[in-house]
Amino acid sequence: MASHLHADRSSPQPPDRGTLDALITQARTLRGGLDAVRRGAGGSGSEGGEPDPGVSGADPRTRWQRALCELAVHQLDDLGSQLDQLREGMPPEAPRAWPSADQPPGKATAETSGAAYGTAVSPGEGPASELVGRVGSAEWNLLTDAVSWSPELYRIFGRTAEDGPLSLDELPSWVVPEDQTSLATAFTGCLVDGRAIDQEFRLVRPDGAVRTVHMVGEPVLDDDGGTASMWAVVRDVSELRRSEHAVRETRDSLQRERHIAQTERRLAVELQEAVLPPWRGSLRFPHGDERTTGALDLAAHYLPSASSALIGGDWYDAMELPDGATLLTAGDLTGHGVTATSGMAILLGAVRGIALAGVEPGALMGHLNQLLDSSAQPSLGSAVCCRYEPRSCTLTWAQAGHPPPLLFREGVGRVLRRPEGVLLGVTSGATYGQRTEQLEPGDLLVLHTDGLAPDDAPGTPPGRTTGEGAPRQSALHAGSVRMLGLAPRFGAAGSAQECVRAVAEEFADREREDDACVLVARVTL
Repeated sequence: MASHLHADRSSPQPPDRGTLDALITQARTLRGGLDAVRRGAGGSGSEGGEPDPGVSGADPRTRWQRALCELAVHQLDDLGSQLDQLREGMPPEAPRAWPSADQPPGKATAETSGAAYGTAVSPGEGPASELVGRVGSAEWNLLTDAVSWSPELYRIFGRTAEDGPLSLDELPSWVVPEDQTSLATAFTGCLVDGRAIDQEFRLVRPDGAVRTVHMVGEPVLDDDGGTASMWAVVRDVSELRRSEHAVRETRDSLQRERHIAQTERRLAVELQEAVLPPWRGSLRFPHGDERTTGALDLAAHYLPSASSALIGGDWYDAMELPDGATLLTAGDLTGHGVTATSGMAILLGAVRGIALAGVEPGALMGHLNQLLDSSAQPSLGSAVCCRYEPRSCTLTWAQAGHPPPLLFREGVGRVLRRPEGVLLGVTSGATYGQRTEQLEPGDLLVLHTDGLAPDDAPGTPPGRTTGEGAPRQSALHAGSVRMLGLAPRFGAAGSAQECVRAVAEEFADREREDDACVLVARVTL
């Protein structure tokens, strides 16, 4: 049988795409407005509105405004990138930990542990969430060795005014060892080569808390072009990095789960296709029979679930027995995935082996029940098993909590009266009855599993009976009801394969929540 399943299923698009588009538009509009503010902060003084004479002449307030604008630009760019990812869905591979391709070596990486974003807070500072966005400033005068810190910077470092600010020589000793070299390199580039600082590093506070901070700074030049001082704006981004770390971990976990699910589905599909009969078109049993009357024209079809990516334990089978009889069976094992398909393979192998030993359908069901009841991984199953004698056109069958076969004759369908039989694996020592039905040339027999219809609720087709003089069937699966409605199409069909095609068209429900199987056997004229 050709592959009827796909091992992979594309991920659904995120919901509310229109809302996300609107948010992205708003973020871009805000980004444009911030660019205008940034140009104003960098192009005029803070008081009189005179043109900015350059880096060396920019007053502290102007530098403060410009640095804040730069930090806000970084955050808006991150926000835009995150909204784009949310709109497009799960990326095939994890993105870089930082948006810039030339990430400074001192910045934290995607592998940074959650401990690097510690939340410990010094006494009297309040909860860690209040540190989000905290910004402080500093200036180190290289000519006088004077250091000026804003009150916020003291709080970021967990120091008091009495402790005093840290000099440039002292600052690296507060940084985690992994980030000290990159920070020293950034300081050297600023003081010696006049390069701006845009560096992220982790510092260890006196209370033992590890905070991640982002420093933006520039050298301040004297009239001769030498570096007179260095100013910096420092922002505590610990909560932001912790959130990013949580997003990365969640995304990576989802990707791993998706990969595991895809692998499990692929294995289940391969196992199912290896076990179920590889039919392409109709099959005729018994083989090599010269008679034209009484043989079976067989066809089958697997209908996958429309709502689940996992494969169930449904099966169908037909096998010619040594004495010339034909075994017809269908069943369903509870569960989904590799566990269900491997259990189905074991159960179907047992059906074939027991039938080859000449065991009648009722006794065969008893053996299957014992097999499931003694299994190391208990599960439940339903099954129907039929033994067809082509010379006498008799059908002997048994069932275990399974929908009974449907018999179609001269354009009218009916449900065969069900013999006694509980679900496989429900109770130890269960016994199963069996019934015999006389078939006629031209009859059509349909075996199917649960799950054909999306709402498989009981129903009663009007005017149908379960046999000569038998009471009306009190309750039928919705799939059986709809199958009985196909009687006219079955009557006009020229082969079992055409009947299966009609079933596939009728039950092509997008809302079907479970997979199902159907096996059609037509007694030849």
